[in-house]
Amino acid sequence: SSDLCVAAGALITAFALIYILPLDMAERSPVQPLAFSHKLHAGDNAIPCLFCHRSATKSQLAGIPAMADCRACHLYISPAAPQIKKLNELWEKNQPISWIRVNLLPDFVYFPHMMHLRAGLACSSCHGEVSGMERITRTASLKMGWCLECHRQHKASIDCWTCHI
Repeated sequence: SSDLCVAAGALITAFALIYILPLDMAERSPVQPLAFSHKLHAGDNAIPCLFCHRSATKSQLAGIPAMADCRACHLYISPAAPQIKKLNELWEKNQPISWIRVNLLPDFVYFPHMMHLRAGLACSSCHGEVSGMERITRTASLKMGWCLECHRQHKASIDCWTCHI
């Protein structure tokens, strides 16, 4: 009986921790290898999220634009800017930009961007007002409870297998 109570307590504690612990322990606003301003691009210049993050409508991941996409504009727009010069140096050396993921979920969590976009959610629902951010900052807690609350608000399934594979 005592062992059963201890096991039950341990199980309840484990579920409580899973519910409240963040899924993503990474830095909320890491310094990136290039100082890319979403405020300038998405805010001041009103470039839509999906212009650069094209795969979000058809994939689990939103994706990072290819360097060729950045260069297509910046061969003509601000080519002498220090960060654009750095971009061009990486291009000439055939080196990728080593971006640091800001919103990273563990492998056991299935978060398809395409499904959330099809459901009518705005990118800002999870990513915050990116158009006002010089440097991207993770605004969502990414805790299981946060996700479940959103699912409840939007009448989406809260079955475990919806998000856990």
